[in-house]
Amino acid sequence: MPLFRPPSEAESLILQATIGCSHNACTFCSMYRSKRFRAVPLPQIEEAVRQAHRILGDGVRRVFLADGDAMCLSFERLSAVLDLVNRAFPHLQRIGIYANARDVLRKTPEQLARLRERKLSLLYMGLESGDDVTLERVRKGATVDQIVGAVQRAQAHDMNVSVMVLVGLGGRARSHEHALRSALAVNRMEPSYTALLTYTPTPSPLYDELCQGTFELPSPEESLREIHTFLSKLTCRTYFTCNHASNYLPLKGRLPSARQSLLSTLEAAMHGAIPLKPEWLRGL
Repeated sequence: MPLFRPPSEAESLILQATIGCSHNACTFCSMYRSKRFRAVPLPQIEEAVRQAHRILGDGVRRVFLADGDAMCLSFERLSAVLDLVNRAFPHLQRIGIYANARDVLRKTPEQLARLRERKLSLLYMGLESGDDVTLERVRKGATVDQIVGAVQRAQAHDMNVSVMVLVGLGGRARSHEHALRSALAVNRMEPSYTALLTYTPTPSPLYDELCQGTFELPSPEESLREIHTFLSKLTCRTYFTCNHASNYLPLKGRLPSARQSLLSTLEAAMHGAIPLKPEWLRGL
């Protein structure tokens, strides 16, 4: 602990294949700073799978491999973990995983195809921002082109990808560039899912910048404007969600058909006709 998983994995069996995050340098993230990164030994994973099977039986249909980027495991180690899960749960429908661009690009096309055959079919990947200036500032460890290429590569092998963008990550200074370029990057990817979360400060280097006054967050109203810019330029087919606990205004819909309806809802909120979520109800 602490253990993190995407909201959509709420009903999944969570299996830790790694502890922590191999990159663990993003200035906005505090999720794994209390952990030393390491791969969980295979016998330990095997025992965890046996225990899960004793408790849950054959009925497990979804598994999520934690922690922050289990995709960093070698193809051989990751394949062995997937094989353990598939043998234990014959009715398994999908396996999900956090992934970063570097680890996807390191896998060959043949390796990605073989991982997909083992039901690794949903990758959660943080774009965070389509603005390279912002990515460099927050030490993401990848460029926009690398992240776009990784998503395209995974989807070429029939993997669904959920791409995350952090509202407010560009600060007030680059709010427009962040929103616009994020939309353009997502258009290039055309991911299965696009999720907007609102950056919420937690103890981290970016939080320190905020306290020192060298970084300034957009106001709730400015965040809505940022989302409006993003949605206005988002032309690809994707299932869009902005309903995370961190967001001020819940939105979701399939694009491009739902775009105008979503923009109308945003505009109503921007004019005060729809109340925003109060701060005490927001969270991570």
